[in-house]
Amino acid sequence: MDVDPMQDTATPDSAGAADVAADEPRPGDLPVPGHTTPPGVDDATIEALGKLSEALETAERARGHLYSFHQLTGSADIALGEAVKALRSAGHQQIADRIDTELVGRNVLPGRWTFQIVEAYDDDYWSLFRQLEQEARDQLAVGRRHLYEARMKQRERTVGLPGHEAGPAEPPSGTDSA
Repeated sequence: MDVDPMQDTATPDSAGAADVAADEPRPGDLPVPGHTTPPGVDDATIEALGKLSEALETAERARGHLYSFHQLTGSADIALGEAVKALRSAGHQQIADRIDTELVGRNVLPGRWTFQIVEAYDDDYWSLFRQLEQEARDQLAVGRRHLYEARMKQRERTVGLPGHEAGPAEPPSGTDSA
């Protein structure tokens, strides 16, 4: 049976029905208010916002990979400097000089070190992506996040079974309760 997160119809299943009346949902069996679909928001909008959220999550992962690229490249450059010192100590001055001159501190893209790539991604793409995703949620779903996933959770969880609660017993501070 599909459960509509907008309706508070969740009741305990047969495993435990004896100790809770059918019309009294257990704590945690109702959707968290910030994850219920606002009135007037249709399924197509929830699905579209879900796709937008998924796209943003992918961009967030890409951003994380850029930071990994930034840190790994920086670590490689530091290790390269140590290799240059070791080559000099081993008597290979000419090779060390060439590596030191041509590669240590070199731009990874024309005119850019990795921090500049990360900054450009953040400033020119990621920030705008986050802003537009937030504006879409604000305009279409009173700012609520992950409504598609919240609906999926309601459909897939076993109401009344420990470990399948709709949310924590006490929502974390800053959670949308409207």
